[in-house]
Amino acid sequence: MKIQEVHQGRLHSPFYSRLSALDTLNQWHEWKGYSSADALYCEDMEYFAIRNATAVFDLTPMTKYRITGPDAPDYIDRLVTRDMGKIKPGRVAYAVWCDDRGQVIDDGTIFHLREGEYRLCSQERHMAWLQTAAIGFDVSIVLETADVAALAVQGPTSFTVLSKMGLDGLEDLKPFGLMNFDFDGADLMVSRTGFTGDLGYELWIEPGKAELLWDALFEAGKLYGIRAMGTHALELARIEAGYLAAYQDFLPADATVRAGRTRSPLELGLGWLVDFKKPNFNGRRALAEEKRRGSTWRLVKLDIEGNKAAHHSYIFAKEKGNKREIGFVTSAAWSPVCKQNIAIGTVRMPHGAVGSNVWVEIYYQREMHWSRAMARATVVDKPFWFPPRRSATPPGPY
Repeated sequence: MKIQEVHQGRLHSPFYSRLSALDTLNQWHEWKGYSSADALYCEDMEYFAIRNATAVFDLTPMTKYRITGPDAPDYIDRLVTRDMGKIKPGRVAYAVWCDDRGQVIDDGTIFHLREGEYRLCSQERHMAWLQTAAIGFDVSIVLETADVAALAVQGPTSFTVLSKMGLDGLEDLKPFGLMNFDFDGADLMVSRTGFTGDLGYELWIEPGKAELLWDALFEAGKLYGIRAMGTHALELARIEAGYLAAYQDFLPADATVRAGRTRSPLELGLGWLVDFKKPNFNGRRALAEEKRRGSTWRLVKLDIEGNKAAHHSYIFAKEKGNKREIGFVTSAAWSPVCKQNIAIGTVRMPHGAVGSNVWVEIYYQREMHWSRAMARATVVDKPFWFPPRRSATPPGPY
């Protein structure tokens, strides 16, 4: 595994030289050993680039595992809850994997690169669990985070920008599909994936070609509003899309110390990822029992009145004139593009049915003064942001 430049105990992505040249705020955080920008110049402008033009995010720190070997297909299928036999080479699958209690360890994307060869990408590191789950399988699991440079290229002009860069045939790429291109003698893999809920792609290349790829991308996008973005803009976009984040909307089951603090995929609204027709997978017995008896928690998407974001708020049900606490908000934001006060939360069953109303207790501070508001909220079943261009094939010019 390649070891990259270390500064003050942190690794630098191959794109760091380009990102640091744009940085005017000096707001960085540590992401699995790498320096990752919170924002570079203005998180609002970075966010609007996602929704109105093209925004570019450095994905290199994302944990990446290469899984190969004679038993790789069977191992992957046993590891996750969905039927991976349906994911053909050249396709990408969103998946979750659970412990034996049916509690989610993490979610991520699994790239079926070619027959029997996979790349698993996740926010957290899971080598110990992956190796334990591999007992009895003839597979190789290699951490390749530092060996693959990656960019998320997201927004309505992203297809146009990549086409201007010379990626011919990209118009035929469907969501969750893969294509490979020659880029200056190196293999450039493009996936139609992302974490923004908009039209978007992710680019994967060897680190030695990273700066050249960045320069070509920004040259092609200079007339189409291309901008680099940091984590804060991406976080707002993923809440609008209704996507979940580890340590915010759920805790990895292998990291908790208190009972009842984890969630199953059924409790996270991910029941569609659980295929009980499969003969076996990690956590199957526990999930089948939960499906039979019912879940304890339910994930909800909330449309909240007012414009005060409901960060870390309690959720209440009104019963017989009294409000009773039934859950809490895990992610919240005021959505500029939706013009809505939105949140993702978790409530105790049987509360939280789609269309029902709940109350959210919001505390907010203005000029060192704390205020409290009880806001009515409606449970919705759709993502807050889902434009038609997200799934259009071919994407229209913008």
